[in-house]
Parts: sequence; C-alpha cells; structure tokens
Amino acid sequence: MRAIVIFLVVVAGILQYQYWFGATGQVEVSALQQQIAQQKQINLALQQRNEQLYAEVEDLKQGLEAVEERARSDLGMLKPQETFYQLVEPQ
Repeated sequence: MRAIVIFLVVVAGILQYQYWFGATGQVEVSALQQQIAQQKQINLALQQRNEQLYAEVEDLKQGLEAVEERARSDLGMLKPQETFYQLVEPQ
C-alpha cells in the first residue's frame, strides 16, 4: 500500500512539473499570450498606417489638389505667374 502512495505522489509531481514548466506548460502559455498581445498592438499600428497610405493614394488618384500639394512641398514647384519668396532669419 505504501508503494502505491509513493508511486501516485511521484506521478502527481511529474504531472505538476509538466503542467507548469513543460514545453506546453503554463509558463510557456503565459509567455505566448504576452507575445500575442504585443503582436496585436503592432498589427493595429500597421493597419492604421496602411489605412492612411490607402487614403493618400486614393486622394492622389482622384484629385489634382493632392498632386499640386505634393509638387509644391516635395519638388518646390511653382505655378506660372507665382513668385517665390524665402525668408531668412538673421543670425
């Protein structure tokens, strides 16, 4: 009878060890849950960025105002009859 009790305690100990520290134990599960939460935050930020870029692409496809704004800000272009003034701050 004593051998059976010792055997059951050892088996219970092994099962508890595997439950908490095994390859699929609770420690690993909680670490994976944290990684999932972090990845969801990253995905959300990237999704918002993609939506902004999609809106910008649609604006460039449909309107000339966005193209004109890009030409002015990125390329420094001017319309005919416009004069460019650059203000320089004194040192």
